[in-house]
Amino acid sequence: MADMTPRQIVTELDRYIVGQGAAKRAVAVAIRNRWRRQQLPPELRKDVTPKNIIMIGPTGVGKTEIARRLAQLVGAPFLKIEATKYTEVGYHGRDVESMIRDLTEIAVGMVRQEQRTHVETQAKDRVTERLLDLLLPKSNTWDPENQEENERNQRTREKMKARLEAGELEDRQVELNLEQKAVPVQIFSNLGMEQMDVDFQSMFERIMPKQAQNRQIPLKEARRFLLEQETEALIDRQVVTEKAVELVENQGMIFVDELDKICGPASTNGPDVSRQGVQRDLLPVVEGTTVNTRYGPVRTDHILFIAAGAFHTSKPSDLMPELQGRFPIRVELTDLNREDFLRILTEPKHSLTKQYAGLLSTEGVSLEFTPDGVEALADVAFEVNRTTQNIGARRLHTILERVVEEISFDSPDVSDKRVVIDGPYVRRRLDDIIQNEDLSKFIL
Repeated sequence: MADMTPRQIVTELDRYIVGQGAAKRAVAVAIRNRWRRQQLPPELRKDVTPKNIIMIGPTGVGKTEIARRLAQLVGAPFLKIEATKYTEVGYHGRDVESMIRDLTEIAVGMVRQEQRTHVETQAKDRVTERLLDLLLPKSNTWDPENQEENERNQRTREKMKARLEAGELEDRQVELNLEQKAVPVQIFSNLGMEQMDVDFQSMFERIMPKQAQNRQIPLKEARRFLLEQETEALIDRQVVTEKAVELVENQGMIFVDELDKICGPASTNGPDVSRQGVQRDLLPVVEGTTVNTRYGPVRTDHILFIAAGAFHTSKPSDLMPELQGRFPIRVELTDLNREDFLRILTEPKHSLTKQYAGLLSTEGVSLEFTPDGVEALADVAFEVNRTTQNIGARRLHTILERVVEEISFDSPDVSDKRVVIDGPYVRRRLDDIIQNEDLSKFIL
């Protein structure tokens, strides 16, 4: 998937996100540039840095969704964080480097999952042998003196294997020695050293004696436990670590939300630990530094950073000049209009109307949205956003929930299992709220 052309990337994003063509083009080019960089000779490759992006636009217009879908599309380790949850190093709170440690954990999880699929067949074969040992304890012994006994054991084992594979023994009880998982030891530290927590954790696991007990469990449950054990035994931890670090360094993406909240003038009274301080700490991470993680040092030079913010009360030029220089691409996302709401309700692969119809179909209720019903929903969403707070596409969730609330509540008990949501139905459910403007501010 990583070698998709920018046009293909935009087409894929269009299946889930309505509009915002400029932002989609910018991220598509950034992703394609990573693929181009991998094709370069090594000496030139190391000097090509990612062109980080700032997305500027109000809430609910698709900033986060674009970044999240993009990461899923290219199979890259992806982390979404809020800039507001970090503080300057030395103060109580999370330090900026912890985002790289979190991203590395995500990459390790991805690589482990990939490795699991590689060793799955081998692990299943080993599990079958272990289950046969549990069912026929003596059949795996080999006596060179007694050839006849060996052959009889082998035949019995083959018969039992055939029954096992046919699924005839799933409920047979077997005795299995199960290890109890050690209770996690939580270490709290406010020195920006979250990785200590994990290292102590693994150290305690090694020191503490493993508690094991014999339990009688059904064979199908034993298979699950044994598969987990065998898969773990077959996965090479060193390979996982090396691949994960390489994946983070070359493919990692971090989406820094609420960047505008750490903008603003330097504080004049007291230390400014969560604005200018965080910007100063963010600078080396975006610029390129080495962060120590429990999986070894990770370089951040080629991680792609996509920042986003509404920038209502501040603007990107309020950021530190050095940090601005690290986000060369600026894209503005536009407010959603009535036509956008109409498209959001119907076009995306898993549009909201399809989601609600799917949820209620589990109760046997057929929910049908007519074209004038969808138009009424879009009209109300646009109008409420215009007259009260503009929260973008999230307004549709609120309005739809209100419209189908009665059906959702009554659906298990109603006899008429077909519900048509048309224009008059929508207005009837929402009219009293829309007319009372004070009330609409709280309910919608």
